[in-house]
Amino acid sequence: MNDGAVAAPPDRLLDLFHGVRLTPTQRRIAHCLVQHAATVAYLSAAEVAELAGVSQPSVTRFAVALGHDGYPALRRRLRELTAGPDGRADDGNELQRAVRAEMANLDRLAGELADRDRIAAAGRLLAASRPLPVLGLRAAAPLAAYFAYFAAKVLPDVRVIDDGGSLLTDRLEQAASAGADALLAFVLPRYPRETLDALRAARDAGLTVVAITDSPVSPATEYAELVLPAAVGTDLVFDLHTAPMTLAMVVLQAICDAAPIQTQQRLEAFESSAARRQLFLG
Repeated sequence: MNDGAVAAPPDRLLDLFHGVRLTPTQRRIAHCLVQHAATVAYLSAAEVAELAGVSQPSVTRFAVALGHDGYPALRRRLRELTAGPDGRADDGNELQRAVRAEMANLDRLAGELADRDRIAAAGRLLAASRPLPVLGLRAAAPLAAYFAYFAAKVLPDVRVIDDGGSLLTDRLEQAASAGADALLAFVLPRYPRETLDALRAARDAGLTVVAITDSPVSPATEYAELVLPAAVGTDLVFDLHTAPMTLAMVVLQAICDAAPIQTQQRLEAFESSAARRQLFLG
C-alpha cells in the first residue's frame, strides 16, 4: 500500500489473521468478520456466532487464537481497526466510499503481487494444462467467461464451466480424461454450494485447483492447492469484482510468460486471421 494511504476496514481486519493457522470453523468466523466489517465491532459474541453459523464458544476460542483474552478484547480491537484515521467513519457519500474501497482493494492486491512466485507458479501450472477448464458459477460466471475469452487466444483448448446441475461433475471428469491436470476456479460470495462441490469433484478427478477468491479465509481454501485472493467490494447493493477481474488478467499474463513462444505464435495467427476477415474497424 502507498505511504500515507489508509486501508479499508476489511483490509485491516485481514491483518489480524496474517500468520495465524486457523481451523475451518475459525476461517468461517474470520470470513464473517471481513464480510461484516462495518458492523461486526458492535456485535456480541452470540450475534457473531449466529452470523457465522458456529457456536458461541467457538467465537471465544477464535478470539483466544488471535492472541486476545476473550471476545470483548477482540471486539475492542475490531473497533479500533474499523474506525477512520480520526476515529470517525470515512468522509464522502456512499458512492464515493464504494469507489475508494475498490481503490484500496486494488492497492492491496498490488502490494501482494510484490511476491511474484505464487503468480508465476499458477501461470506455469495453468499453461501446461490441456485442456484448461475454467469454473465460475452464478456471480462468478462473467469473470470465468471474461478470462476464457482472452485465454483462448493463447491456449489451444479452454473450457468454460459456468452452469451447474448434474452435468457439472461430468464436464470436470471429461476434461481430466482429455488430459487436463489443473482447474482455474473463480469462487466469490455468496459461495454457491455447487461451486464447493465442484472443487471437491475436481480434486477427486485428479485436477490441481487454482482458486481466485475474495479472501485468504474463503471456503475455497479447503479445496484449492493454490489460493489467489482479491477482495470483493461490498459497499453497494451488489458486489464489485474489480480486484478479482484484475487478478484474473494478472494470472493470464503469468500464463503467457510461462509459454512465451507459443503465446507469440498464437497471437500472430489470430491477428492474421482478424486482418483477413476484417474483424475490427481501422
